[in-house]
Parts: sequence; C-alpha cells; structure tokens
Amino acid sequence: MVKNLSYGTGRRKTSIARVYIREGAAAFQVNGKSLAEYFDLANLRSIIQQPLAVTANDNKLNIYVNVSGGGISGQAGAIRHGLARALAELDEKNRPSLKANGFLTRDSRMVERKKYGQPGARKKFQFSKR
Repeated sequence: MVKNLSYGTGRRKTSIARVYIREGAAAFQVNGKSLAEYFDLANLRSIIQQPLAVTANDNKLNIYVNVSGGGISGQAGAIRHGLARALAELDEKNRPSLKANGFLTRDSRMVERKKYGQPGARKKFQFSKR
C-alpha cells in the first residue's frame, strides 16, 4: 500500500489540483504523465517547481498530481498552490518561507460572468438617444 506523506488542494481560475507527496527520489507525475510531458513550456514548469526550490526539497520527494479544469496556465498555478499547501502540511518549518513568497495565497481572479441583456461581462450595447 502506498502511503502519502501529505496532501494539498490547489485552485486557480477554474482549475483544481490534488497534490500528493510521497517518499522517493524526485518523480513528478501530472495526470499519469511526467511533468515535462504534460507541461511542454519551460516557464510553466518553473512556476510549478518554485515551492520546492524555496523549501530546498528539489530532489527529495515523489509528487503525484491530479489536475482538472481550465487551461494550462491555470492548471500550473493550481499545482503550485496545492504543492505549497502540501509542503506546509508536511513540515511546519516550510510555512514561513512559502507564505513570504505568496505561494499559500489563492489567486482568486476569475472570469467575470456575462450579464443578461448585454453582449459581454462589461461591454454594453451602443446607446442611442434618438
């Protein structure tokens, strides 16, 4: 049986990531694929690995992620948030450095909903006085 050391849920836009930390030698899987295979953009991979670099856990833990919803940028942000939460749960000494870098704060920006009687969220139909 596989034992999880810690667990964290991350959210960003409409993406939700469930992050599991297990003992091992630096395996990083996202939805059954390797990190490089799932995220082909280097900047997204670096965003995801920021909490590991801050807490000096780069090559010490196996990380397994299930992520759904949104696009790849939102998913990367959700994974970073979930990973930071899981690392804070794993060891309380990690919490101050993660909080100082803003990794434990949920980015609550979401797409504003479209309003009825209008073409978009903010756009209005042209006003005609006559």
